[in-house]
Amino acid sequence: MRGGRFPIGRALAYVAAIAISAFILAPIYLITLSAFSTFDAVYDYPKNLLPTHLSMDSMNIFLDSDGVTDSLRRSIYVAVLTIVACLGIGTPAGYALARFTFRAANPFQLALVSTRAFPLIIIAVPLAVTYLRFGIDDTIYGVAMAHVAFTLPLTVLVTASVFAGISYELEEAAMTLGCSRLGAFRKVALPLALPGVAAAAMFVFVTTWNEVFAAALLTLRNRTLPAQMLAALDTSPLPYRLAGGFFLLAPALLVIFFIRKYLVTTWGRVAR
Repeated sequence: MRGGRFPIGRALAYVAAIAISAFILAPIYLITLSAFSTFDAVYDYPKNLLPTHLSMDSMNIFLDSDGVTDSLRRSIYVAVLTIVACLGIGTPAGYALARFTFRAANPFQLALVSTRAFPLIIIAVPLAVTYLRFGIDDTIYGVAMAHVAFTLPLTVLVTASVFAGISYELEEAAMTLGCSRLGAFRKVALPLALPGVAAAAMFVFVTTWNEVFAAALLTLRNRTLPAQMLAALDTSPLPYRLAGGFFLLAPALLVIFFIRKYLVTTWGRVAR
């Protein structure tokens, strides 16, 4: 602030930040409010912006619907399997990409990025045929494998960028004090890279929790929650849809909330 005047640029930045936040948070707030409202309140128009008729009616009709609790459990299994596989493979791969120099390093990174350029619908039919041939269709393991294929490339790139920012001299110092190469990675590099690993885990979870196309394509009886909701979308009432939307939103928001301190550290700020 100069001469007692508030800079116009900063004021516009604040206004833009508030507008973007409101644009993002308003639908989340309305879905949450409707998910915990009575049936009549859900259909009210214009809708009250403050909670006046809180109820578990919408949540109960959603949870009591056929297949919902089973699909919710399958979504949790698929998310856990995908995160474990992506971090178990992507973290060592990112470390190798950051620490070792080889001739095809740049083409390899470009190939990882290019995997995101092909929409799933292009490979939908070959993927379904392959799953049928190997007998892994309509299983949570098959869905988890598909989700790993989608999210592993970015996991490798995120962890590689994090390890590249960690000084290799720290690992060399640990090895001079008796650590092996694996020990230096486990005791020095990996703890320092946890913020980036947490960010990769958050990305993997949000992607696999909300992914619907592969889950709907590869499953028929053992659907995940998004696929189950998609199958019942045409015949389900509005309270069912809003409660389902809340169940898709809430876990992702909780994961972001608990991992936010690692993300702040990744961005070079002090975690609180």
